[in-house]
Order: sequence, then structure tokens, then C-alpha cells
Amino acid sequence: MPRAKLGPVSDLSLTVLGSATPYAEPGNPCSGYLVSSGETHVWLDAGPGTLAELRRHTGLDRLAAIWISHLHADHCADLLTAYYGALFADVELPAPIPLFGPPGIADRLAGFLTNGPSRSPVERAFAVQELSDGHRAEIGPMTFTAAAVEHGMPAFGVRIEAGAASLAYSGDSAPCPAVTSLAKNCDALLCEADGPAPSEAHHTPEDAGEAAAGAGVRRLIVTHVGPFLTPGDAVTRAAARFEGPVAYAAPGAVFHLP
Repeated sequence: MPRAKLGPVSDLSLTVLGSATPYAEPGNPCSGYLVSSGETHVWLDAGPGTLAELRRHTGLDRLAAIWISHLHADHCADLLTAYYGALFADVELPAPIPLFGPPGIADRLAGFLTNGPSRSPVERAFAVQELSDGHRAEIGPMTFTAAAVEHGMPAFGVRIEAGAASLAYSGDSAPCPAVTSLAKNCDALLCEADGPAPSEAHHTPEDAGEAAAGAGVRRLIVTHVGPFLTPGDAVTRAAARFEGPVAYAAPGAVFHLP
């Protein structure tokens, strides 16, 4: 199928594949993004519906890696269909796709995919590398640095750097020093703004604004806006705590950095 163009050349670009939670909405899949630098593309979180949107821009066989923040279904469930696409469809992988994710990710996938006495061969599709706090990976011209965040389960935010550009992603997390540290002086912070009230597992829009201000980022992109807020509400409330530009991660939006 024809590939959509990713826009003008920049050190780093972020394409929003979906940003809904806790389940997909018409026209908006769950959490998933395409992070690109030149011809290097990384699928960042794989929420339900994001694989189809990913294919508007690139194919599984052209991905440099997949990076999963945590194992809640709204961030990783499309790995299941990606497995079938990688091994049993029209995709010819030159090698298993590097898959970075929390400890136990391979067995979690195999537990769902196995339908008989033999374990499903997850590793034929994915070359799994388990994340840990401080994990660093060079993927083409991009450097990914993980940090453990507070979500009541193993979960990781990430800082992505390429050339002069930098992007931090909270994943799902309660406010914590790790998010602010990851985002220090970044061009952009992609941060959840999940609900209207404080939570032990998620940022509110106000929390997202405070994290952006504390980190000194140049812009804030709010995502993962829950069903009890509108995107406009989330942007307005985050902007009350952060003086820089605030945008919503609308499905299909592309952000070029720096």
C-alpha cells in the first residue's frame, strides 16, 4: 500500500497514532506513536487500533524497533496482531523486530498467543529486550533512555534524543521525580492528562503542567485524556500550570522537533 509522507525533515518527529483511554474511540485508537528520525522509525506503545494507523506511514518490516512503556492492554494489545502480521501475512522480516518492554513481556504475549501444547514462538517475531531503570538503547540516530515511573506495576517513561532534538514520554505514571528528570530541558514532554482528580497511577492535566514547568521543557503535549475530560479541558487546565505552548495529541497530529 502507498506510504504516507512523514512531513518535512527534522531531527525527530512524533506522529500520533492514537491517544484514547481506556479503550479506543471512533477515529482515535488507544495510546500509540511513531517516533522517527530520518528513515529510522520506532513504534512507541502499541495500543488497540494503532497498528492500522502505523501502516499508513510504514510497515512492520521497516520498523527499527518497538518500545512498550508498560503492559496494560491500552498500551500493548496490538502486539498480538502485530505477531500474526509479522509471521503469517505479507510481511517478510529480515530479522525479528527489536522489542523493548517491561520484564516478562515475552511470556505475557506467549500466554495469550499459545493455543496448544507448544509455546507460541514469540521470539520469531520479536527480539525481546527487557527494560530496567536507566536502560539505554541506540536505535539508528536515536538514543532511548528509560526510567522507572510510578504506576503500580512495572512501567517506564523514556527520553528520546536525536541530533539537537529531545522528547520525553511519561508513559502512564503518577507524578514522580523520574518524569521531571527524564524531561529536563527537552524540546517536548508527551505526558498523560488522564483524569480530573489526583490519582496514585496517573497525571492530571495540572500535574502534567507542573511536570513540564519543573523540567523546563519548551512545549507540552497532553495525551491519554480520559473519558471524564475533553481535550480542550485538558489543555486549558495544563496551561494554567505551564507558561509554554500546550497542545493535545490529536490522532494523526505530527510534531517536528526541535
